[in-house]
Amino acid sequence: MKKSTFRDKLQQGIYVIINPLVKGLIKMGLTPNAVTTIGLILNIGVAAIFIVGAEKSNRGELGYVGWAGALILFAGLFDMLDGQVARLGKMSSKFGALYDSVLDRYSELVLFLGICYYLVAHHYFLSSLFAFIAMIGSMMVSYTRARAEGLGIECKGGLMQRPERVVLIALSAIGCGVAGHYIGGNYKLYIPGFPFHVFETMSIFTIPITILAIMSNITAINRLRESKKAMEQQQQEERKSKPAGKQLIAWIGLFVMMVTGTAAQAGGPERPNFPVPSGIPNMLFYLQRTPNANTIIYDLNVDKDGKLNADDPVNVYWIRYTEGGTKKGLNFIQRKFAYGIKVKKLAEDKYEIKSVAYDKHPMYLMKSDKGKYQIFTKINDTMAALSSIWIQIEGGTFWVPNVVYIEMKGIDPATGAETLERFKP
Repeated sequence: MKKSTFRDKLQQGIYVIINPLVKGLIKMGLTPNAVTTIGLILNIGVAAIFIVGAEKSNRGELGYVGWAGALILFAGLFDMLDGQVARLGKMSSKFGALYDSVLDRYSELVLFLGICYYLVAHHYFLSSLFAFIAMIGSMMVSYTRARAEGLGIECKGGLMQRPERVVLIALSAIGCGVAGHYIGGNYKLYIPGFPFHVFETMSIFTIPITILAIMSNITAINRLRESKKAMEQQQQEERKSKPAGKQLIAWIGLFVMMVTGTAAQAGGPERPNFPVPSGIPNMLFYLQRTPNANTIIYDLNVDKDGKLNADDPVNVYWIRYTEGGTKKGLNFIQRKFAYGIKVKKLAEDKYEIKSVAYDKHPMYLMKSDKGKYQIFTKINDTMAALSSIWIQIEGGTFWVPNVVYIEMKGIDPATGAETLERFKP
């Protein structure tokens, strides 16, 4: 699996703390969408505090900024709570994921509306310009990821993802409010020789916003560059999959069919020549699909003593050949709606395995005659040991791809011969 980053470890630590609260919300009957809506309402409250502060306070009164920062931090907590409510409450849905993304954008835009209003009202014109640039960068970070994933490219990472943006704005606002209380909101620092002050109390809030404006746009640009690189890699793989020699063989085969009047079994477009995973001791089977060579591995989840994890018997993760063959876990959407699996224990050492995206073709994890765990499924009306799945996709969207056919390949346990079947889902 992918190596855990500091950000991942911190997130898991936060989950340990908030999970009791999440379970309480579930017992109260709150849905993930309700939690997301509460987060939006709180951010509207943040904007209201900034607007009231702009209208009711003078330039040196920074208490409103501090209280707004505290509410930003509290509202940001709900960004994590809705996802955990969905996971622990088993209430995940495609619309829920969409609803969360849309309301997160509304929350961020409303937040920046309040900040810009406050800064303009108190004549921080340069800082209000940077706040507007930060809002643009924040939206483009999210949009770049959504558009790239809609084209089948995983696109995330960077220094200014939404949690980082929320925490930076919240802490700087709180720090500004606290500093205004102790050193005064009109404090200014001058350096001899400079005709203007180089720092004031409000800078505790405006300098981080300036950093956010720069770093969020850099993050969006880097995501765009990474997506371009991945797309170029896809094109290279597609070109490699159709070398001149294979084209010549295809033409010869077509000529023979025309002359003899025979035809091979219809199966759709030719499958690209992608790398075949090897050297994975507990691999059960692998899944590949257009548009790139990145491969999903399904392997047996055993401990160091070789004992099967009965609660979670199958590991699912990527081997990302377009990124140097690195291993990486599935993200939430991939796990819940695309390549993840549902497991049901039927008996001792026997489990029913179904794809979350296509559950009409059940598979079974059980021991073979040789005592080895394998995935068995029906291929050409025979229960075979599954070795690979290929999904041919042509067009469509990220959520509704146009699947031309699914190909399942396995070994007939009775004869030891390879068996293959293509079907339209």
